[in-house]
Amino acid sequence: MLTRPGARPAPRARPAPALWSMAAALALAAGSARAAPPDPIRPLTACRVDGVSTEVLCGQLSRPLDPARPDGVRIDIRYVVVPALARNKLPDPVLLLAGGPGQSAIALTASVMPRLSRLNYRRDLVFIDQRGTGRSAPLSCPDNSDRGLDELLKPGAKVRLLEQCRDTLQRLPHGDLRYYTTTIAMQDMDAVRAALGVERWNLIGASYGTRAALEYQRQFPDRVRRAVIDGVAPPDMVLPVSFSQDAQRALDLSFAACAQAADCHARYPAVKAEWQALIKGMPRKVAFTHPLTGRPEEVTLTREGLLGLVRPPLYAPNVAAALPAAIHEASLGRFDALAGLAGQLGGGSRAMRIFEGMHFSVICAEDAPRIAASTEAPSPDFGTLDRDLYTRVCASWPRGEVAPAFYAIPPARHPVLITSGGSDPATPERHGQRVQAALGAQARHVVVPTAGHGVMLTLPCMRDVLFRFIDAPRDADALAVDASCALKLPRPPAFLPPTPATLAAAASAARESDR
Repeated sequence: MLTRPGARPAPRARPAPALWSMAAALALAAGSARAAPPDPIRPLTACRVDGVSTEVLCGQLSRPLDPARPDGVRIDIRYVVVPALARNKLPDPVLLLAGGPGQSAIALTASVMPRLSRLNYRRDLVFIDQRGTGRSAPLSCPDNSDRGLDELLKPGAKVRLLEQCRDTLQRLPHGDLRYYTTTIAMQDMDAVRAALGVERWNLIGASYGTRAALEYQRQFPDRVRRAVIDGVAPPDMVLPVSFSQDAQRALDLSFAACAQAADCHARYPAVKAEWQALIKGMPRKVAFTHPLTGRPEEVTLTREGLLGLVRPPLYAPNVAAALPAAIHEASLGRFDALAGLAGQLGGGSRAMRIFEGMHFSVICAEDAPRIAASTEAPSPDFGTLDRDLYTRVCASWPRGEVAPAFYAIPPARHPVLITSGGSDPATPERHGQRVQAALGAQARHVVVPTAGHGVMLTLPCMRDVLFRFIDAPRDADALAVDASCALKLPRPPAFLPPTPATLAAAASAARESDR
């Protein structure tokens, strides 16, 4: 893994002119009906971010909630700058665009900084909380994770909780949920760029962050030097529909990997049949250990609930490697292993939190109107669950306006590196291929066959590719970067829990070694 070089010196109080000079005025968002006053800008100040041991710089920029009403309600867009280590730094910083939609970029600072340490030596890193997330006019729903599992798993419970959250959010000063679209949010991002005095910057977007990056470069093509989009969720994707086929493919690959591995097949020869029996047996009463309280609970597990346990592990192949064992355990009536795997990704950490109000404001505006016209067939196992959920929630969710141009991807004017995981259950390579064709000659697509959701910051080999792509002085060199390491990464082997026989053998061997 790449490690961060040395201890970072505390930033100097006086700003360096390359990044921190203030723009005299910011242009009003495209389509405004009248001239706007400059957005109030506050100077960057030294601050602390959770999980980061040294000081960074924090800033905020006042922006109109509705771009067409610059004198109306305003919101603060919060951002963090991690200064470059080198004195002779480069003028083009790196901007991280978070996923979700609904993730806070600033909350990811601590986990991302070490992985971008080579870029951070000569380039500033910028983390902006997109409107609706973090501390930028947050749209957060109550945390219901401590509620009883039976209550949360009841049919319609999720929809009812989201409707209650929507009503609460609409009472906030910034609660007009029509103004949290990707298009408006990217205008915020460019306003921050102007406030920082940056001519061009490099974009790194993962998952939904790739949609954000594509929309930013559509609106502001001359402000991007290089772009890396990892696990592509293009604007024409119709997320609630595509989830079905993409998750099914990842699950089928997991079963195929077990069948092809002699040890996994020997231990779980009928795992796919066991899975089908589980689905057909829903709903049923099952016993769980609550992940937070540790108390045993008996719940009625529905088909939707079962699929909700299986899908999260598919995002990370090292976690999905334990699915055959967990599904086998569930077929015997023991569901704790499956529930434990489902809680592995994110683990409830603050960094992985999704601001659901922002999430649904984006999806209901950009994806939901296209659900009915989608011709993509539902998969056998996952069916129309996501389509049905988002259709119900979005039927009464305030919907922002989205221009037809949003769904088009114009040819790129700068190098774009596209990366996809071959086992990704959410944004697999088929979406990256479509985006590469639209972006044209300036785009390159690298597929990591054995990877899941996200490869650039999780795989050391690909972090090196990322660094060399952005660091290359010439565009031609960036597009020619060697990414052959992506083809050599093995799939994690299946997790095989010890049997009574192997435990007895290990205990016997330990006793012999002690003699």
